[in-house]
Amino acid sequence: MFSGIIEEFATVVDIRHDKDNIHFTLTCSFVNELSIDQSVSHNGVCLTVVEIKDNTYVVTAMRETLERSNLGLLKVGDKVNVERSMLMNGRLDGHIVQGHVDMTATCIAMEDAAGSTYFTFQYPYDREMAKRGYFTVDKGSVTVNGVSLTVCNPTDDTFQVAIIPYTFEHTNFCDIQVGTVVNIEFDILGKYIARLQSLV
Repeated sequence: MFSGIIEEFATVVDIRHDKDNIHFTLTCSFVNELSIDQSVSHNGVCLTVVEIKDNTYVVTAMRETLERSNLGLLKVGDKVNVERSMLMNGRLDGHIVQGHVDMTATCIAMEDAAGSTYFTFQYPYDREMAKRGYFTVDKGSVTVNGVSLTVCNPTDDTFQVAIIPYTFEHTNFCDIQVGTVVNIEFDILGKYIARLQSLV
């Protein structure tokens, strides 16, 4: 379980393909605090640490993860948003994030907001998926590349988020441009409510 409050970037230093899996080797400042089997969110995807060596660590993404996320697009040198699992003895500064990415979205517009930036993302609309809670609502929560954000101006297949300078500088939003593919996780509370309504 995560909060969507990104700790820092990790940098991809090696990528190794193994049948349908991809092993990513990354480095970041807290490598020496990690342990084997620990869960770490990478661009919003919960992955398990499988190896630690020489100030780097390795995580593995399987085909299901690669099909639903942007991890398969990563290259050596790319910056990845990382967050270790949430401690249960503190404040929940973001929102409840499972680390189970639902799909990808594409940045279709960026607009200056007098110091901040509005990003507009578009995702494939599917009526049946929407009935199951795969949608955004105004002032609701959404996770973009692991970042907990508030939704603005949602439509059936788009939403906006407003990114303040601090978030822009301390997450990989600084690398997002029109055409960039990002990971999104819809709000788990919305999914449960949609599921309960379908049973009535």
